[in-house]
Amino acid sequence: MGADLRTTRLRRPSAAGFTLAELMIVIAIIGVLAALAVTGVHQYLQEAKTSEARQCVGAIARGAHAAFERETAQAEGLAEGSQSTTVSHRLCDSAIPVPAFVPFLKKYQPNTQDGTDFDTGTTTGGWKCVGFNVAHPIYYQYWYTKDSSPVAPDNPAACNADCYEAGARGDILPEQNIYSRYAMTGHVNPVTGQLKRATQLYVFAPPQ
Repeated sequence: MGADLRTTRLRRPSAAGFTLAELMIVIAIIGVLAALAVTGVHQYLQEAKTSEARQCVGAIARGAHAAFERETAQAEGLAEGSQSTTVSHRLCDSAIPVPAFVPFLKKYQPNTQDGTDFDTGTTTGGWKCVGFNVAHPIYYQYWYTKDSSPVAPDNPAACNADCYEAGARGDILPEQNIYSRYAMTGHVNPVTGQLKRATQLYVFAPPQ
């Protein structure tokens, strides 16, 4: 009885590859993902720089209010049975801008020695009066001025008299001398004598 002879065909594995169209689609997807990644990193860096300015301007404004709330009085030699003059509240006098120039796409390391940068002023004026100090590198130039708004003169709540401006000016775009500006102002109510802060931070950010 003869056995059935069955032949088995050996199939070669197909040598299928990617077509040119498929490769182009993959390259396009990788390009889109890379562009999104670059855009995301750029936005993250810009937001980090913006956050620095907002936080520092807010801290300067809070310092200006705290200094205003302190009671000040003249040193007097009083006669027996007499009274001293009334204590008063006053705004700190202007501080020097720090740094003296606006950094361009770089950070500035403030000088922490006494009598330099944020360690300037007295109990009645300057950074020591405001109580603001930064020891870490900064992207922006910071201001505190009394009775003027040099950083943001176009601010609807600009400071003109009996007021202050806390401001930041930065040159953080690739095109030089295109400044971003942040400012907070406060005004003394002439009737009540209270120092009132503006409703919100003034922001001028040039288009990127």
